[in-house]
Amino acid sequence: MVLNEVYTLSNGVEIPKLGLGTWMIDDERVVQVVKDALDLGYRHIDTAEAYRNEKGVGRGIKESGVDRKEIFVTTKLEGDIKNYDEAVKAIEESLERLDMNYIDLMIIHSPQPWANFRDGNHYFEGNLEAWRALEEAYEAGKLRAIGVSNFEQVDLENLINNGKVKPMVNQILAHITNVPSGVIEYSQSQDIIVEAYSPIAHGAILDHPIVKKMAEKYEVSPAQLSIRYVIQLDTVALPKSISKDHMKDNAAVDFTISEEDMKTLNELPLIETYGDDQIMPVFSSQYKNK
Repeated sequence: MVLNEVYTLSNGVEIPKLGLGTWMIDDERVVQVVKDALDLGYRHIDTAEAYRNEKGVGRGIKESGVDRKEIFVTTKLEGDIKNYDEAVKAIEESLERLDMNYIDLMIIHSPQPWANFRDGNHYFEGNLEAWRALEEAYEAGKLRAIGVSNFEQVDLENLINNGKVKPMVNQILAHITNVPSGVIEYSQSQDIIVEAYSPIAHGAILDHPIVKKMAEKYEVSPAQLSIRYVIQLDTVALPKSISKDHMKDNAAVDFTISEEDMKTLNELPLIETYGDDQIMPVFSSQYKNK
């Protein structure tokens, strides 16, 4: 079962290949969502300071009855934090909200503040300041692993060349029709595990005619095909769901997409829209140079 499969980070820590994303699930509702996921066998929960649900995630984990040591918890340092002191404070606040003695993975949410996402400024000094705070928390045992999100190659190089600890993870937007192969290949060449958030493009990929037809061939849903696809790119899949039935379906991806079909999916052009999510910086940025 994919729920039992893991990758190994560069420091030897194991990370489950499939996790539960919790973006836009409010603090109260996320408690039951997390409990449902853990009941199904999920052992990887992804949250963030910006999601405003760390407290609920921590509560759901506690109420689940599952041993904390069995669960891989990721949270994210707010993308707007680009100095050392604020980063130190934010790390402690995340630990407090989650009500945990340690976090398995903490990552810088964005190389730019959200209002300036992909504006051409890479905030090299600010990211190094935030990274230093993560490095110190990692060395102190408060974080088992540290990484980044939405970082391009030049942003990664800044930390690799000037930091003490190399990033262990780069979490990026990746799904059928939108595969940033350059940053994936570079990350993997540096022994950085890539995580794919929004592997079903927030639902925008589900009605794609070629995806639907291929899913029928494998007798799976378009969502299952999409999740399997990013796993076969050797990335961690982080689909979001609030439905226990959907979580169960999302984990039923123990099939293999053929090399020929992977090639077909790799060559599909970018989808035309992300629907209502088009306004979010990570989605709207995909069309800036289209």
